[in-house]
Amino acid sequence: MTSLAHIDPFLHGYFTDETLEHGERIGLALLHAAKNLRIKFSRRLLPETNFEAEYGTSGYSPSEGFWFSEDNIIKLAEKFPEHSQTLSYWLQELKIFRSSSQLLNCKTTETLNISGAHWGGGWGGHSNPDYGRIINFGTDNIRRIIEANREKYPTEAWFYNSCAHTLDALDIFGERYREAALINAAACENADDKSFYLRMAEAFATVPKNPAYDFMSAMCSFMLIFALDGSDSPGRFDQYMYSAYLKTENKAEVTDLLDRLWDYFHDHRSWNLCISGSDENYNDETNELTYEILAMVRKKCYQTPNLTCRIHRNTPDKLWNEIADTLAAGTGLPALYNDDVVCTALEKIGIPPADSHDYCMNGCNQIDILGKSHMGLEDGEVIFTKCLEFTLHNGTDAMTGEKISAETGNPETFATYERFEKAFVQQLEYITYNACHSANTYQQLRGIYEPHPLRSCLIEGCLEKGRDYRNGGPLYNHGQILAEGIADTGDSLYAVKKLVYDEKKYTMKELIDALNADFEGYEQLHHDFRNCEKFGNDIEETDRITARILNHFLTFLKRNNTYRGGIFTGGCSTFNRAAGYGQKTAALPNGKSKGEPLLADSIAATPGRDTNGPTAQMKSVLRFNHTDACSGFVFQNKFEKKLFGSAKGKASFISLAKAYFANGGQQYTVTVVSPDDLIDAKEHPENHRNLIVRVGGYSDYFVSLSDELQNNIIERTFLGI
Repeated sequence: MTSLAHIDPFLHGYFTDETLEHGERIGLALLHAAKNLRIKFSRRLLPETNFEAEYGTSGYSPSEGFWFSEDNIIKLAEKFPEHSQTLSYWLQELKIFRSSSQLLNCKTTETLNISGAHWGGGWGGHSNPDYGRIINFGTDNIRRIIEANREKYPTEAWFYNSCAHTLDALDIFGERYREAALINAAACENADDKSFYLRMAEAFATVPKNPAYDFMSAMCSFMLIFALDGSDSPGRFDQYMYSAYLKTENKAEVTDLLDRLWDYFHDHRSWNLCISGSDENYNDETNELTYEILAMVRKKCYQTPNLTCRIHRNTPDKLWNEIADTLAAGTGLPALYNDDVVCTALEKIGIPPADSHDYCMNGCNQIDILGKSHMGLEDGEVIFTKCLEFTLHNGTDAMTGEKISAETGNPETFATYERFEKAFVQQLEYITYNACHSANTYQQLRGIYEPHPLRSCLIEGCLEKGRDYRNGGPLYNHGQILAEGIADTGDSLYAVKKLVYDEKKYTMKELIDALNADFEGYEQLHHDFRNCEKFGNDIEETDRITARILNHFLTFLKRNNTYRGGIFTGGCSTFNRAAGYGQKTAALPNGKSKGEPLLADSIAATPGRDTNGPTAQMKSVLRFNHTDACSGFVFQNKFEKKLFGSAKGKASFISLAKAYFANGGQQYTVTVVSPDDLIDAKEHPENHRNLIVRVGGYSDYFVSLSDELQNNIIERTFLGI
């Protein structure tokens, strides 16, 4: 008879001792899974496994925590009738747990989220554990940290036990991979593959229990942990892997391992890898591995992982030139971040320079401190255009007719533009507060019901405080709420100021009637509002209004505390959602029609509305206070491929980027592509399967995007220098 330990080792471990705390039972489940789950190697022979049961009944997801499938457990009971009674009991208990945790109900209710205007919480988020903590120190040294702190927090014994079980699980996986590598080597006819398996077996005789001794052993340790953690964001890979790089005489082996790793990243849609940067004294931290990674990105031309390169006042010219060459490959990688601004922003919220200079990105472009924080998960978003819609309709959603936001007064009675903008700010604050409240509700539930012992072992503060990664354990626990539709809102506010209040060409009633009619019958009004001056063209008054509302949002956020023990901060990264937000928004005073998908995709102009060149657009976005944005503050440009085809063109781009950063810009993202290629790819996708564009905070294949998002990207202005 097949045992339940093999059929579903995760659940079997979880139900081993039902008297234990839920968190400790999670650790036991991971330990049982390590003993019994199938392990495998990737197509490039790297170790690859996860905590998912063979029959898809249960598992452990880094972002979503402990999960189970009710349908698959029922099917499993039918497949193995000898275990049906036990499986039925397990399912009953799991359903009670799910109900008591309220996570399911919380995810399916809209009582906390105002539809189309914001969202908050609802997912576990990305993370930047310090993989180097095990690569360079080994699990045994982490066990010493556990034992050194266990007596300080006797009531948290369950937490320390869970972490200890998880470390044991890692060691068991390592030993099993060593045995599997030896078996594969013995059966292998290919000499190169045989040698690779033997080298891997040798490495797993040491790691992860002990520190890595060269790049192969470091890679084995990294892959073991990274795959188990859901192949999320590698973080500052060139920093924590550098000591292993230096210990490796055969640099060709390093290149081969990176080649294999990039195929794994691509196969598993891994997220954000960060290179270069500076220390707290702005000494450059670029190293040989930094350049190896850039060369690999150019060679592979994959859209993943997102590659972030940290820039600062002392970045060497050699790195700038390598960045330009890599961008010329057309993947939209790397995204550039400015240490001089990001570190200042982090220090403003209390993170000391020694830690602020250890920042990296996860997911698209959320900012974390490597191995020290839980603040980059993207807690929610606020849609500025929807807040403006509520302002124009006194809290009513013009798409549905429902009054779902605050009443801020009938705008037809507002005597001045200042009163109108004040009403918008009130709507913005109301929606922002609701986003923070919703995020905290979700995160509190996750903190209680979804402990994460693996990440707790890899993030400083958790073991030292006796608190889980999700429950305030890390050193830094700030939150990030993103702003969307910024330029559209600024353009609309300026148009109202100019045409309704300054020139008095139209009344507010006429404008609102035109918006309700989606401009039908109001063609001249539509023309006038649509052709008002737009943000992104270095026009002072338009830029000043847009900057004022965004800067207020970033400041207001900091008045709201996170459940995890920090404050909320802001940024802008639309991911792939810009078109969807446009479709949920009614007609606006910038000339946008009801449901039109075109919407600003970053802190820059609405696509196609910037007409005065890249310098003018940069001057507009530099009116924002970039040091108040502690999440990714995405600024995107699109350049024609021919510009990067010459040394002069690349040098011009480098000068432009340096000027942007020197004047206080935080982030810069570039797509290098031919406009003709985009148009042809939309008509003939079969001919452009490998065409990559920058979407929001990430790159993706153009032909895989929705029709609305493709149009959004095509509308973005191509720039010359």
